[in-house]
Amino acid sequence: MPLRPNQLELLAPARTAEIGRQAILHGADAVYIGGPAFGARSKADNPIEDIAALCGFAHRYHARIFVTLNTILHDEELEPARRLVHALYEAGVDALIVQDMALVEMDLPPIALHASTQCDIRTVERAQFLGDVGFSQLVLARELNLVQIARIRQAVRPEVALEYFVHGALCVAFSGNCYISEAHTGRSANRGSCSQECRLPYTLLDEAGRVVAHDQHLLSMKDNDQSANLRFLIDAGIRSFKIEGRYKDLAYVKNVTAHYRQLLDAILEERPELAPASNGRCVFSFVPDPARTFNRGSTDYFTHGRQPDIGAFATPVHAGLQVAEVLAVGVRHIDVRALRPDDVPPEPVVTPAETPVARHADDRHLVRPVLARSEAREVEFDARFTNGDGVTWFHGRELIGAQVDRAEPIGHGWRLHLSRPTAGSGLTRGTRLHRNRDQAWEACLARPSATRAIPVRMRLAATKEGVALTVSDAHGHQAEAVLSGRFARAERPAQTEAIAREALAHLGGSVFCLAGEPAEAIELVWDEPWFIPVSQLNRLRREAIAALEAERARARPRSPRLAERDPPPTYPSASLDFMANVYNALARRFYARHGVGRVDPAYELHQARGEVPLMVTKHCLRFAFSLCPKQAKGVVGVQGQIRAAPMQLVSAAETLRLEFDCKPCEMRVVGRMRPHIAASPPPRMEAPLQFFPRQFKHPAERLPR
Repeated sequence: MPLRPNQLELLAPARTAEIGRQAILHGADAVYIGGPAFGARSKADNPIEDIAALCGFAHRYHARIFVTLNTILHDEELEPARRLVHALYEAGVDALIVQDMALVEMDLPPIALHASTQCDIRTVERAQFLGDVGFSQLVLARELNLVQIARIRQAVRPEVALEYFVHGALCVAFSGNCYISEAHTGRSANRGSCSQECRLPYTLLDEAGRVVAHDQHLLSMKDNDQSANLRFLIDAGIRSFKIEGRYKDLAYVKNVTAHYRQLLDAILEERPELAPASNGRCVFSFVPDPARTFNRGSTDYFTHGRQPDIGAFATPVHAGLQVAEVLAVGVRHIDVRALRPDDVPPEPVVTPAETPVARHADDRHLVRPVLARSEAREVEFDARFTNGDGVTWFHGRELIGAQVDRAEPIGHGWRLHLSRPTAGSGLTRGTRLHRNRDQAWEACLARPSATRAIPVRMRLAATKEGVALTVSDAHGHQAEAVLSGRFARAERPAQTEAIAREALAHLGGSVFCLAGEPAEAIELVWDEPWFIPVSQLNRLRREAIAALEAERARARPRSPRLAERDPPPTYPSASLDFMANVYNALARRFYARHGVGRVDPAYELHQARGEVPLMVTKHCLRFAFSLCPKQAKGVVGVQGQIRAAPMQLVSAAETLRLEFDCKPCEMRVVGRMRPHIAASPPPRMEAPLQFFPRQFKHPAERLPR
């Protein structure tokens, strides 16, 4: 079923089908997962059999499963990709997330297509075009602000849903426009094998060769966190809220999914005109807190316009929550006191003056103060330590870590016996200690930590033949089971009714729960109570529940593929350079069919010689180090003295030129492909994709017996 304009969808990642199941149980309305190939995450592949089982599980809650087929495809891979799509459709997959326009040209089953973030959807014209050619959901660029999102929403056809990343790791480049990994290692980001050159340390030199920053992770971004912006994003037109993380572990997916489920449920409670995109009520056995799982610090990036301090320059890894202060240092142990919330200053509040994204009066409702993180969610400071915890601290700019081999409470603090000697580690009295692995927290999330059930009401009524049990949910689905026979009048009516309600209320093992207490949610309609054996009531309940599941499956149509508009829309440009990522003949045919006269081959075909932009990014190092001409505007003695001259990024192996385009406020990282990479054959599938002769049942036929 496609996403309706009034529905809000929480979209969670899954490295495996089991993680996908847990994402559903923790509140996801949809899950995206990689198939056996072409999924843009080379180590997150899943067999079709596992995806089919995940579809059957998710569809019971009317949740959706999307498969990522978002690499660019070599000509030799087109037929295996086509066969894979047919197998995924047969397995029950609801939609494909794709980048390569060759898939639009193929003879595919009527499966919905979503445009990946790799399609670089950051202009109204491109979004409009992709919607018009048949993409039913668009994953917008992470760099867009609220006003830009709102303008895209106004321009695209109403049946096209807008999707936006709300949490997780940020690629510094516009997605689809990063070639630095291919140029330096032969591992293509557009093929799912990014070597993460952006997380390496670099030295920044100005136009005169002077050092601006030495040996820092200058292209590494903090992690995305839109917790405080969900209402603004809804107002701008976002309907699918996407969590990044197909490489992340189970604890991350459980925790972050539950966190956003609670935030969205609060909004749904406030705004009855909106509805969740799937069914079921979640109950958690823990308090969700994204700060306690992997992150590089948080930023809401460009949602409210350009902000300072979006980079994770100090370290690209997870330092963890700041939890303690060192009181004394031994040879292999430290004594610490736990910090209180007042010991850690909150992140600064962003004010409207710092979010100048509105240009017209109609846009100003989208520009509001962002809550400080301490207001948006209160971090729990757990004063307890556990054997096996991981702790980190900064020694200058270097992040150092150790495992807690043994934790002992002492007085008003803790003695932590470490896995490494303290000498030379930078540990001194007053050092702030972070915890990047919380054993007690991870143990909690390793156990079952959520239930999800669909509330139902029951009506047991007498009929001429016996009794009928009607079960209905709040979404308009209803089913009935009948028990024939004549039953004796109950000698103790009140006790008989209580026993009947108790038997009917046993819904464990199903996806349903009662919508209230048995006396409220189970209606008994008869002139006088009958004595019905509990075994027969149990059978009646099981039959009614099975019938309701079958009815819900029948009432859930598959998401159709959105038809291309007629006549075919014209692409907004008459020519395309290598950044269009055209890697095969079918993609070239697609663009030619939509009015593009010249199409350059993708960078992965190794035909772009010399220096080219290896990365295009909204992140600006001139701005980060207060060297932006716009920052100097109006400053006495500084205005006119700063130019957007090129700079250099230097690492042990490479020197890259930085070019600044101030009109769109973008930075280009310019370099060349290493000779041995240029001389190697273009990347393609290493081994044939195997298909197994197995037929998958339609979701309605996969119900439990």
